[in-house]
Amino acid sequence: MELKSCNLMFVILFHHFSVLLFNAALCSDTFPTHSSYSWVSASSYMQHFEDFFHFKTLRTMGSLSLAWVGDGSGVLLVLTTFHVPLFMLRLGQSNLYRSEDYGKTFEDVTHLINHTFIQTEFGIAISPDHSGKVILTGDVSDLGGFKLFRSHDFGLIFEPIDLPFEPLIQMLFNPADCDVLLTLSITLDLWLSEDFGATWRKIHDSVCLVRWGPNNNLFFTTNYNGSCNDKGMLELRRSSDYGRSFKTIATRVYSFVLGGRFVFASIMTGSRMIHVSVDGGDLWNSAQLPTVNHEQFYSILSANQELVFMHVDDPGDSGVGTVYVSDDRGTVFSKSLERHLYTTTGSDTDFTVVSSLRGVYMTSILTEDGAVETVITFDQGATWRPLKSPENCDSETSCRLHIHSTYSTSLKLNVPMLPLSQANAVGLIIAHGSIGEGESILSPDIYISDDGGYSWFFALKGPHHYAILDSGGLIVAVEHTNSPVNQIKYSVDEGQCWRYFNFTSEPFHFSGLDSEPGSRSMNLSLWGYRNDYSRWVVITIDLRKVLSRDCAEDDFVPWLSHSDPSGPSERCVLGFKETFLRLRKGAVCYKGKDYETETEIAPCPCTPNDYHCDFGYYRTENSSECVEQEELKGRPLEFCLNGTTEQLQTSGYRKIPGDRCVGGFQPDRKETDLRRKCISDGLQPNALPVSSSTNTALVVLVVIAILLSSAVTGVWLVKKYICGGRFLVHRYSVMRDNVEANKIEGVDDVDTNYMETGKAQYNEDSDQVLDIIHILHLRN
Repeated sequence: MELKSCNLMFVILFHHFSVLLFNAALCSDTFPTHSSYSWVSASSYMQHFEDFFHFKTLRTMGSLSLAWVGDGSGVLLVLTTFHVPLFMLRLGQSNLYRSEDYGKTFEDVTHLINHTFIQTEFGIAISPDHSGKVILTGDVSDLGGFKLFRSHDFGLIFEPIDLPFEPLIQMLFNPADCDVLLTLSITLDLWLSEDFGATWRKIHDSVCLVRWGPNNNLFFTTNYNGSCNDKGMLELRRSSDYGRSFKTIATRVYSFVLGGRFVFASIMTGSRMIHVSVDGGDLWNSAQLPTVNHEQFYSILSANQELVFMHVDDPGDSGVGTVYVSDDRGTVFSKSLERHLYTTTGSDTDFTVVSSLRGVYMTSILTEDGAVETVITFDQGATWRPLKSPENCDSETSCRLHIHSTYSTSLKLNVPMLPLSQANAVGLIIAHGSIGEGESILSPDIYISDDGGYSWFFALKGPHHYAILDSGGLIVAVEHTNSPVNQIKYSVDEGQCWRYFNFTSEPFHFSGLDSEPGSRSMNLSLWGYRNDYSRWVVITIDLRKVLSRDCAEDDFVPWLSHSDPSGPSERCVLGFKETFLRLRKGAVCYKGKDYETETEIAPCPCTPNDYHCDFGYYRTENSSECVEQEELKGRPLEFCLNGTTEQLQTSGYRKIPGDRCVGGFQPDRKETDLRRKCISDGLQPNALPVSSSTNTALVVLVVIAILLSSAVTGVWLVKKYICGGRFLVHRYSVMRDNVEANKIEGVDDVDTNYMETGKAQYNEDSDQVLDIIHILHLRN
């Protein structure tokens, strides 16, 4: 978390609920209570505690970074950084503060880093394994270099290490072994440490983009002419032994993306084609998508261990396209959703993964009359539907609910937060929404779903910041306004009833809130500044006493997920029924940090709803039947898989990846190897060595030219004579991995620390990353 302002002083305040405190009710008097739970009026208890802590500041230009260390440790680090560019010099100061009581009190520990200046773009790097490892990168360039400050013990002690290079990006932890670090230098050299930064070795040069993959693999693109802007001439390489050996897994690479177990690469073969690998790049297949022209682009919207959602732009600058969903190999894609909103100006899309219920995604489409409409799928893209109108709404047309997400924020609408869901808060979704036009869109309200998106209800008037605590047992919200605030709203029944508490006697300009990651904490930090803009204020509230007792067994009731209020009472989704033990609405109790959701699964017989429509087939509106596209009737489908041409014989159905249904509806589907070599095999890079010899380079260039000419000729011949003009070539323009609030599902390669290198204007676009690195290199 980073906040920036002209600031002179920081103040920490702490409030603790020693009894439940509220000033007014935002719901009826029928709020659910428990025999051991009592309400106390504000007039009978007005005491609160305020512990002030002054952050030292010397500059008027600065930032504040906050990082939680560990899981449940209570350790919070705050780094304040101030610097002023002065001609060729840079004056700066950093201060480090540490809390071990969830931010209630802080200690100035700047002396632990020898008062060294920490660059804002590096900030605080925390190991993802919750082991307490912390890294700060110190800039001592005025003394001739950079230092690394590393801690094994949650920031109690920092050890300085001299770096043998000047870093370009923040240190990247290997998710599988957090003693192994990776980074790039400003000269585009790749450096690695296997002992948590104590020693470093250079493992490669001329590296453009690097990412950690699964199983200790690292992937990177390189170009030996030293230019990362020469896209389409990059090599994609992989190392499985921390840089002691390398394997070139693709050549003529434009860019690459890792998502779940998939590796995607844009390959230049006359045009740009997308290729996918499920074995780390040893074997590649062409992604089977409809042919699009060179001005169109595709975007990976979501990727997990089972499938991939991909947007393919419609021709022209329409701002819409088609969403395709893959099979379990990430190779054969079928149509999922048309007129998907994806702007041409900022490449903004509302595609949202709902993590609180399996198989659920939301996004926006552009209707034929130009309206933006939110649609939702509960079966991993097999079918989509508009959101159900909220409760107490009479007209279906005027009451249609639209959820605001990235597209709304790109238009600078009053939407301070994106939709929020957490895996441990089953079925819960909190979002800004609008009904109708005009004022409702300009100032959206808060809507909540407690059943994974099947039904929605109005929760709070106007824009708010919000957070989920205690695995959904508590929701908190603070109004988003230009006026000073001093109230926090909270609900113990998933948003049906709200109370509010005056957390300070001196209102302040609220900027944001933050809690320990995972939504299990009961501590909430609020950030803002006083009326004179002279100091940041951090107020940490301990809400533990709001939930006055621990939950017991009888506080939980069975809840069948995917129970559509407007449909059958019991629904099989993705081949099974899933019943959760869920906190009943009348219970007001504390689940605790160790709470784990209990689930019971029962398989279901297969129906057409357990299948995506196969390639060349589609579902008509309000129908589960897959029908063949008119222009493809009577033509056999042939596609390239594992280097040979395969023929698909299908009745139009392909089982949804991850679906567990058994028996029942079993449509025919068969892939036959025709024993004909196809273009994917020609893209393997095994025969493309790198040499510094001029003669060898000329030979290589001639070979590449021949291969490219052969590839283009082969594509034309296959299109014309083998596949009846339907060869599935995906011409590729822009590769973009759209990172939502929850990132791409299953993606370990999207590194938020690396994103910070590009500052606030960073675009998480793997095509554009190369430009950013190059620009930073020139600047430094």
